[in-house]
Amino acid sequence: MIENVLIIGAGPAGYTAGIYAARANLSPILFEGTQPGGQLMTTTDVENFPGFPDGVQGPEMMQLFRAQAERFGTRIVSDFIDRVDFSTRPFKVWDSRGRLHEARSIIIATGASAMYLGLPSEERLQGRGVSACATCDGFFFRGKDVMVVGGGDTALEEALFLSNMTNKVYLVHRRDQFRGSKIMQQRALSNPKIEVVWNSTIDEVIGEDKVTAVRLKDVQTGETREQSIDGVFVAIGHKPATALFQGQLELDQKGYILTHEGTRTSVEGVFAAGDVQDTVYRQAITAAGSGCMAAIDAERWLAGIAEEASAGAAS
Repeated sequence: MIENVLIIGAGPAGYTAGIYAARANLSPILFEGTQPGGQLMTTTDVENFPGFPDGVQGPEMMQLFRAQAERFGTRIVSDFIDRVDFSTRPFKVWDSRGRLHEARSIIIATGASAMYLGLPSEERLQGRGVSACATCDGFFFRGKDVMVVGGGDTALEEALFLSNMTNKVYLVHRRDQFRGSKIMQQRALSNPKIEVVWNSTIDEVIGEDKVTAVRLKDVQTGETREQSIDGVFVAIGHKPATALFQGQLELDQKGYILTHEGTRTSVEGVFAAGDVQDTVYRQAITAAGSGCMAAIDAERWLAGIAEEASAGAAS
């Protein structure tokens, strides 16, 4: 059996693609991957997604997305894709058991994961004061003191964003100069709410049920000190889940899938949606929107090749 649409990855992008593809009578099949629901499965309160005026828990919202995709006929498989071959059509993918699946079109929604410091205390307090998204969680720290970790444009942007609502932003960087663009450096350094902590790293995140402080380590002297804080925002980068597609699709220098004309990739008939191709916004709402786009792009592409086949047969 050759599938019309095979979706790799769940989360807002994958499930939304499933909803739209199913409503277009394409009978999509969706492989959820190793983390069904994506990053939102580790998120607590989601208050910026339209339609939930009182907020919603991340896992609950993903269950609703999944149920809606299934309601319209998306076949959801609790397995992950282990290997792909996009060199010829129909496209070929293999699941974790080595079973071959063929499809006329592919939608990739494998997402990206935030890079963290690797501290057990940091992992334990994720969603309890530790975050990797100021746009998502900054609202919860209005009038409080927070800390941003990083030295690139992302960290500078996060610090500037948080300065609009928090009392104080400590910007911690392991070096004595930033890696970000000059204009972003200038903005951060001239902001009276932002205090830069140079040549330092976070050695430990402190707190029982929520973040109350961090232990900072001076990388030059090795000295440590505690700093009271209400929230920690780690902004040291994201890693797209694209190892599976290296050599198959065109990727940028950081490993994100390059798209054009909407969600089209370098291989005709393969589309990408969500954080796996988004280096800028990385929000649930934008991921869902691009999942919709990918399904529509796939539907129109399939209709186009069907017309070409019909015209060829008639001639």
